[in-house]
Amino acid sequence: MSSTVIPRETGDGRAARRVSAFLYRHAGARLAALVTAPALWLVVVYLGSLALLLVTSVWTVNSFTGNVVPVVTLDNFATIFSEGIYRVIIGRTVGIAAAVTVIDILLAVPMALYMARVAKPWARRLLVVAILTPLWSNYLVKAYAWKVMLSEGGLIDWLTGGSSPGFSATSTTLVLSYLWLPYMILPIYAGLDRLPDSLLEASSDLGARSWRTLRMVVLPIIKPAIIAGSIFTFSLALGDYIAVQIVGGGTQMIGNVVYANVGAANNLPFAAALAVVPIVIMVVFLLAVRRTGALDEM
Repeated sequence: MSSTVIPRETGDGRAARRVSAFLYRHAGARLAALVTAPALWLVVVYLGSLALLLVTSVWTVNSFTGNVVPVVTLDNFATIFSEGIYRVIIGRTVGIAAAVTVIDILLAVPMALYMARVAKPWARRLLVVAILTPLWSNYLVKAYAWKVMLSEGGLIDWLTGGSSPGFSATSTTLVLSYLWLPYMILPIYAGLDRLPDSLLEASSDLGARSWRTLRMVVLPIIKPAIIAGSIFTFSLALGDYIAVQIVGGGTQMIGNVVYANVGAANNLPFAAALAVVPIVIMVVFLLAVRRTGALDEM
């Protein structure tokens, strides 16, 4: 006659059950267990790095040894805002980032509108894949591909009959607009995809033409999506330093000046001070966006 052996619960099993029961009874403990690791990562890696950047920005470099001296001074910031060359670079960087954002909005709205409201379901899926595919390829591959197209005798030169912008600020704006366009299309597409058909039908029933419906109905509803895309494109273009070195020619932006001071110049405090500028610009940008109320609707 066979007998059934009932396995006994081990100490680890009992402990796991007690922990599970405790977490089930205490919602706050469940939440703490869920967010503790990401919060520590955010504090240590992100906020810690940002704090070190701010501290380094008020240090200086010994002119003889080249070593960083931990002496608090505002000379780095005084240099940035007193010398005209750095004010020009900051203004050029903000201008290029703003131009990239505007260009991407003008391109993304009709593309996202067609994808969400006009295209067939199968075509919509193909278009989404086509937009996502460039994000899977390497940044440098795309940037150098544009360098080949913008070079003398390249594709752009051939299409424009010798009127290619070459390597310049215009080329940098063009390349950055291409690189960050998906980050503008996808939020707008998501916003348009949730747009109720009843609103469009009601606008048509009231006699509004397509342009008036777009201006009075569609754009106000997708404004938070446009703002979200603008935050992505503006911040990414503002901090970019690779594309401008590849296709910018002699154009200088904040990013590649920071890179130069980290590398060849070996002036980490000044590079840190210059890196603070885009952070301040983004804070001002976000505060301005917040005043519009768009962040509350996201």
